[in-house]
Amino acid sequence: MFLSNFILGAADPLIDWELFWSSIGPMVEGGIKNTIPLTLLSFTFGLILALLTALARLSGNKILSGIARVYVSAIRGTPLLVQLFIVFFGLPDLGITLDPFPSAVIAFSLNVGAYASEIVRASILSVPKGQWEAGYTIGMTYPQTLRRIILPQATRVSIPPLSNSFISLVKDTSLASQILVVELFRKSQEIAARTYDFLQLYITAAILYWIVCFVLSLVQDRIEKKLDRYVAK
Repeated sequence: MFLSNFILGAADPLIDWELFWSSIGPMVEGGIKNTIPLTLLSFTFGLILALLTALARLSGNKILSGIARVYVSAIRGTPLLVQLFIVFFGLPDLGITLDPFPSAVIAFSLNVGAYASEIVRASILSVPKGQWEAGYTIGMTYPQTLRRIILPQATRVSIPPLSNSFISLVKDTSLASQILVVELFRKSQEIAARTYDFLQLYITAAILYWIVCFVLSLVQDRIEKKLDRYVAK
């Protein structure tokens, strides 16, 4: 009887189906307008920063390597929420005022760059040294060897951990609600503040995040299979 009431919404239901369906639209809208763009932009900029940081760590230049080490240590040693607050609430003290969305992009990009740089660095180091020697033997320069031989193989190795970082970033974007970015979770908070049905709305938001992450995991599997041909056997 309890189960039937729960499913059918009869007599004091645990699920307000009218609220459920009316809240889905605004949450999806928040996801499309802000959550997804925020994730894609932050991950793209973060990957570029990660590659530069990884190459700096691997270079023989002690100054570049030292700067990269400090950056990675500082980002990994502080909470992401604190980083968001520093960019959005702290930078105005220095005369730099940014809107919520670009503030979130900057904070997330810096965070992704630090964590992903270690993944990229480890992936490059995982490529056998013979691959470098093979490139030099046929007359390639360091940049050519890196671009044509090393990075394609390192990319295949880095796909699983980078995919996990991307999925984590999708969930981490919920923190942007704390600096007034109207993304998926912020929408659920706004609706919950009006209806006081916090449990149902937050569970709905969690389900939407899970659906997105599940789809991304399927995409990850397909990408891994396509990149198998770049792995040195």
